[in-house]
This record gives sequence, structure tokens and C-alpha cells, in this order.
Amino acid sequence: MKYLIIFLLIMLVVYLLFYRSPGKKSTGNEKLVSRRKGKNTYAKWIGGTLGWAFGGPIGALLGFAFGKMYEDMSAGTYAHEGTQQSDFNVSLLVLTAAVMKADGVVKRAELDFVKRFFLTNFGKERAEQYVLMLREILKQEIRLAEVGGQIRQFMDYPSRLQLMHYLFGVALADGQLAATELQTLTSIGGYLGLSPADFNSIKAMFVKEVDSAYKILEIDPNASDEEVKKAYRDMAFKYHPDKVSHLGEEVHRSAEKKFQEVSAAYDQIKKQRGIK
Repeated sequence: MKYLIIFLLIMLVVYLLFYRSPGKKSTGNEKLVSRRKGKNTYAKWIGGTLGWAFGGPIGALLGFAFGKMYEDMSAGTYAHEGTQQSDFNVSLLVLTAAVMKADGVVKRAELDFVKRFFLTNFGKERAEQYVLMLREILKQEIRLAEVGGQIRQFMDYPSRLQLMHYLFGVALADGQLAATELQTLTSIGGYLGLSPADFNSIKAMFVKEVDSAYKILEIDPNASDEEVKKAYRDMAFKYHPDKVSHLGEEVHRSAEKKFQEVSAAYDQIKKQRGIK
């Protein structure tokens, strides 16, 4: 829960600087409100700076987002009671924003897909918190190389595979995969350290082609029946939902869909070849 600690530190410092900041006593509320409004202007920038200091590029993005949300809370724009997030969910938010911005337009279908995903997997309260954060992150510049490098350094490989699977779902939420979106996804896969075979396997789960079943299993159509069977065993092990069980039940359920794609690809090949 590295980023959770970072967030708490950021929010604590911002709170102490702006909400509990000592000053001259005032006989009325107007001066106090005025003083806070002036100081709150800098909350997002201090949040971003603290975020970078404690958590690198991802911490900076989310520190800025939290700072901005603090400003809005102080101005009465919306109420917020805090969030609890794992490293996976934080990375998911940042990379989701990068994919949504890839073609220069944040599409309603993509945003609706993200909302449904958060609502289904994390519940109403946490979904609302994540969407608020996502909206703020979308306004920031995302340096994919730095963010991807940080995720690669601290996140295990199965979790990175699961991230990529979700990101393809975001990109295809409107029913089509734009060239710019594919380019962004390819870049993310590289920065996350995914092998080309693993990236193409996940891509084949969403972009259906004649040989998609073989690509999902990471084998050539000319592979022998024994090679097909071995490939399925290897992929079933690699994509088994238990590989990401440490990320919580929500992510585990999402991973099951990826596992089902592997099984479906194997069943398709068996049927075509008459393998028992």
C-alpha cells in the first residue's frame, strides 16, 4: 500500500498548511474564509510537489489531483471523505487517463465504461472517489515513460498483465480501436516491460482476427497438437486469476475474464483440429 501512505502524507501536509494554518485571530468568518481561499490556490501545486518527492511521477499526478480536490472541497464544489487505494488501483487510474487522452478526445463511451467498471468492482462510494480523481488526472500531462517505469519497478508481472487487459477494455469501450490508442497501448506495454508475445496475446482477446486463438495462446498456427496442449497449460498458469489474488477480490474477478479468454481460445483450436 505504498501509494496509500503517500496520499495520507500529502493530505496531512496540505491539511496542516491550509486548514490548520495559524494566523491572526479574526472577529468574523469573512477574513478566515478569504485567507483560506488565497492559500488554497496553491494546494494542488504543493500536493503535486509532495507527491513527486514521496512517490515519483505517479505520486506527483495524484498529489496534484488531491490538492485540486482539496481546493474544490474548500470552495464547496463537492464533498469528499478520503479514499483507500492499492498500488494497482492507483496505476489503473493514471494509465486509464493516458489511454482516454490518446486520440485527443475523452469519449463519453470510455468514461461510462470506466464508471461501470469502478461501480461493479469497487462499489458506489469508492467508484465516485475514483471517478473524481480520474477527472483531475485527465487534466494533467502524463509522462508515460516515467509512470510506466515506476510501475514496472514496483509491480509484479501478473499484475501488469492485468493492467494491460483492462486498458484494452477502456480503449475499445466505443467499439473501435483508433491507431493513436493502439500506439499508446503499445508504448505502455513496452514501458511496463511486457513481452511482445504477452502484449499480442492480450490484444488478440479484444481485436479478433483469423488466427486470434493462436495469438492468445502465443503459438503459431502450424504448431503441433502437443504444442497446442502445452501452450494452453502454460497460458492457463500465467493467466490464472490466483496470480492477482493479492490485489483483492475485485481484481480477481476481473482476471477471471482474461482466464476465460484463454480457455475459449483453446476450445476453439481443439474443435477446429478435433483434439480430444
